[in-house]
Formats: sequence, structure tokens, C-alpha cells
Amino acid sequence: MSGNDQAADQSSAPVSGAAYSPWRLSVAPMMDWTDRHCRYLHRLITRHTLLYTEMVTTGALLHGDQPRHLDFNAEEHPVALQLGGSEPADLAACAKLAQRWGYDEVNLNCGCPSERVQKGAFGACLMAEPQLVADCVKAMRDATSLPVTVKHRIGIDKIERYEFVRDFVGTVAAAGCEVFIVHARNAWLQGLSPKENREIPPLRYEVVAQLKREFPQLTIAVNGGLKTADEIADQLGRVDGVMIGREAYHEPWSMAQWDSRFFGAADPAASREQVEAAWLGYLDRLHTGGRSWPHAMRHALGLWNGTPGARRWRQVWSDHRLKTLPPREVAAQATAARLSGITVTA
Repeated sequence: MSGNDQAADQSSAPVSGAAYSPWRLSVAPMMDWTDRHCRYLHRLITRHTLLYTEMVTTGALLHGDQPRHLDFNAEEHPVALQLGGSEPADLAACAKLAQRWGYDEVNLNCGCPSERVQKGAFGACLMAEPQLVADCVKAMRDATSLPVTVKHRIGIDKIERYEFVRDFVGTVAAAGCEVFIVHARNAWLQGLSPKENREIPPLRYEVVAQLKREFPQLTIAVNGGLKTADEIADQLGRVDGVMIGREAYHEPWSMAQWDSRFFGAADPAASREQVEAAWLGYLDRLHTGGRSWPHAMRHALGLWNGTPGARRWRQVWSDHRLKTLPPREVAAQATAARLSGITVTA
């Protein structure tokens, strides 16, 4: 069942951050990246940021290995399950599973442009069918007391009229959705890879800000291309929340200042050394439980980015010849390599 299988290394219970919207700051759902191991690492760095699962299709949950897709660590709260699907009854059944497993939110993906997702008739192509999305949201809301949210784009293909996304949000909001996470680019359904869809369609943050002005009663969060704390702060002057994707994954230590700056947390942030020690404890538990620690460790390779010796540290952890060793043995070698070129002065 849901994440009670690990002892807490640090509490994720909100303190001063409780006064803020749950969607004030979040880490995006990213396929093959934001699994339970990645989210555990992120929670060691930021206690208040909302974390999302990878997108899980309704078919995978209804006909596949539910524990593999849904189990998580208790420390991950607040954590949201993102679903991919377009059948209201299936989404309702999966929303019930989200509540049963202990998630804090269930999110519907209306933003992924990949051809594989389109073949399943969900993701960004759903923006062309706002009434179907509304039906899906209503079915999910009827099935669960969890917040039901939608993540979407500002348009599809060459449709760049503001009215398109405005009408989409208005139709879905009428079905009871109160939270919209908006990737500030169009999704091109043909001719671009998912990577190109994150880079080629221009970012138009002003469209997301306009949605907030037109729907002040809704929670509107922006996603896409944002990296620095100053950029986050700037957007929070226009909308209710900011979702960060690849920057949080590749540069996890960038999240270390989020709790104090954006949630008013008064308690001191952990140091990199403290986070690494807690993460090593997690890897130890995986190893002693007979599970693969290298699969988890790949998410932490950016922990020391920007510091002397970071490259040597990554190289040790990435050495395939060491992957059968206990993680503490590899950690000792990695730390020695990181410190080997650092001169300590009194």
C-alpha cells in the first residue's frame, strides 16, 4: 500500500509553508525521471514543494501492476498522481485508486504531445475536446474527495488564439476543476519530437497571466522554461504557482533555497553533505532489501553540480564496475574523489 515502508529521515509535514497554496511551487511530472526514488531525493532538499509522479496511464493501473505504479514513500508528501487517459469511467476508477493509496491530488495530463500518447487518444490532443475533458474531470471529482487538477498547454499546433485556451479552461472549470497547471507553449501534434516540443514552440507566459486575470477564482500555475529563483519569484507576481521541470532534475540543489524563499520556512536548510548522508541511508535500505540502488542513484548525479570535484564524484557513482558493491563503499570512493583536488586552508 502507500508509502509507509520507509522510516522518515526528515519530516515532510508543512510548518510555515502551510499558509501558502499547495500549488505555489511544484516539480513537474517527467516520464522515466520522477519515480519514487527521484521524489525521495527531492523531498530531502525541499520539504514543502509539491511533487508529481510520472504520468501513469489508466490502462497500466487497471490492468497492470498497481503496487509498482502506485507505491511511494511516506516522506514524499505532498505528492500528486498524474494520470493519462480519456475514458471518464476509467479515470474515475483510477482516481479512487489514488485516494486509496494515499495521494494528495490527482492530475489529468492534457499536455503531453508524444505520438505514443496521441495514439492512446489522450495528452495534448485532448485540448481539442474540452467537453470530453470536462466529462473526465466530473467523473473523477464524483469518484474522489481529492483535488482533481489539469495540466495542459496554451494551444495545439498552430492555434495561437488566446480564446482557444480560454474556452478550454472555462469549459473544464465549469465541471468543477479549480486548478490548472499551464505549460506556456503550444503543443505541435505533428512534426516535432517531445524534446522539440519543449524547445521550438515559443514560450508565451503572458497568455498564462491573462488566464489568471480572466479567471481570478481559479488557481493558475505556470510551467515551461523557468529555471532560477528570481524567475520563479517574477512569475509568482502574476500567477498562483510555478512548476519546474528539467532544471529541478538536473540541478537538484537549486531547490535548496525554495522553502525559505517561497514558503517562509524558518528552519535551516540541510547542507549538501546532510542530504547526501540521508540519501545514502535510503540507498542502503534499497540494497539490504535486495533492490537495485544504481537505478535510484541516477537521479542524484547532479547533487554536487557547480562545486569543485563534482565531475569526479559523478564518475565514481556512474562506474558500472562498482554497481554490485554496497552503496556505502561506493560513496566512500566518490567522496574521496570529490575531495582529492580540493585544497583546505586554515
